[in-house]
Amino acid sequence: MAVTVRKASEADIEIVAQALLESSRAGKKIGLFDLVFNTSDEKTLLEHLRELALTPTKCYCHISNFFIALSGSEKVGVICGYEPRIATHEIFSKALEEIGFDESYHERIAAYLLCEGDVDNKTYVLDFLMVKPDFKTIDVYKELIGKSMLTARLKGYRKVQTSIEIGSVEAEMIYKKLGFDIIDEKRSEYYKEQFERVGIMRLQLAL
Repeated sequence: MAVTVRKASEADIEIVAQALLESSRAGKKIGLFDLVFNTSDEKTLLEHLRELALTPTKCYCHISNFFIALSGSEKVGVICGYEPRIATHEIFSKALEEIGFDESYHERIAAYLLCEGDVDNKTYVLDFLMVKPDFKTIDVYKELIGKSMLTARLKGYRKVQTSIEIGSVEAEMIYKKLGFDIIDEKRSEYYKEQFERVGIMRLQLAL
């Protein structure tokens, strides 16, 4: 199965919004964006995520940070790669303001913030990885992640990180197969109560 990877464009907004929602939930009832937007209605969430990915302010969810995997003409996978020194929490809040949401979301995501890892300005971050069920092979993941890491190298980065929930066995296995190592974990009873997972782990790969 031949897979190619390209930068996302506005024409890919539907699959990008789906990736934002699915990867943030990671099989759970609710995810980060359910709390940010204070709703679990999927149609409403996807509408907000489409808007967020196209705001003038380019937060880490912006479509310009995404890559799309293609098998023939079918879109089969998505990944986001961004620079945390540019795509800060302040930028995220500004993008939310542009679609009508204020900073009250901070209180709702307090459990997430307790377990969020600290990333330095010399690190490139991968997030929102999603591959359609029929295309979940290591080769597809390798192409998506590899394209993102190439972009990181071209921007001068020498290490790449990603964060996944502790207990996300499939995601952990994929990243480890591609050479990533666990560098730390943060656990919280509050996180477990809210998300039904014990916390978040970070994995890193030197480029």
